[in-house]
Amino acid sequence: MSSHAATGPIDHHHDHTTSTGIPNKKLLWWAFLASDCMFFGALISTHMVYRLNPPPGNAVPTQVFNIELTSFSTFILLMSSLLMALAVNAIQRGNVKSTRTMLLGTMFFGCIFLGGQVYEFEHFVHAQKMTLSNSIFGSTFYTLTGTHGTHVAIGVLLLGMMYVRTFKPANGGGLFMNFAHLLAICVTFGVAFIWFVPGLIEVVYGLPIGTLFQRAAIPLAVGAAGLVSLFWLGRSRGAVEFGEKNAVDVEAIGLYWHFVDIVWIIIFTAVYLLEYL
Repeated sequence: MSSHAATGPIDHHHDHTTSTGIPNKKLLWWAFLASDCMFFGALISTHMVYRLNPPPGNAVPTQVFNIELTSFSTFILLMSSLLMALAVNAIQRGNVKSTRTMLLGTMFFGCIFLGGQVYEFEHFVHAQKMTLSNSIFGSTFYTLTGTHGTHVAIGVLLLGMMYVRTFKPANGGGLFMNFAHLLAICVTFGVAFIWFVPGLIEVVYGLPIGTLFQRAAIPLAVGAAGLVSLFWLGRSRGAVEFGEKNAVDVEAIGLYWHFVDIVWIIIFTAVYLLEYL
């Protein structure tokens, strides 16, 4: 079955299809993403309109942005799309172990991006004095990029839930272990998002690493405990229910993740790069 999936079209007979031949799950995601296109289109258009006619006292983008950091975050997010594609390819071949690895890698890269955004927002507010309410540029910028960041965070959560689902025993049960596994993911990647990445960025810009470890000893300990739990819960526990038949589920989340990446490319170009042309 796996060899057929690797060389031929994916068999979607495990999922009900519509009259179009597209699985219901994928069709639902496409419909949602179509509505999201209009939503982001409105936010980007609003930002572009006010950019062309900035009111007095508006922040100067080139004096606020750190284009090097944002470019790095963009690269990380694009690489996460590669890992997501590899996860889809792996489950289509029935390789559950590889699928898990790629899902974890995608989540990790997504959290690096979110950590960079947290640092960026904090820096803009405290160092550049640009807030949501003191300028039109700040209002449109935070609304647009913050909405996209929320989509990335939701995507990381969906990937975490899919990762935990790959451990569901073939004989049923395992509800407590699945809950514990999801909790370990939230703790581990939550610390990476809230503390680890923004802290490392501060180290790059001159913060002594000793100071970083001193002021965040408790989050570091909690994150380390979550990481150990994640490895312990991720050990092999026998046959699982998840397999090639669930390829459409991973593919549906992959559609969402790729959409988020494409939207960011547009945002990065329209919000950041245009200011330097």
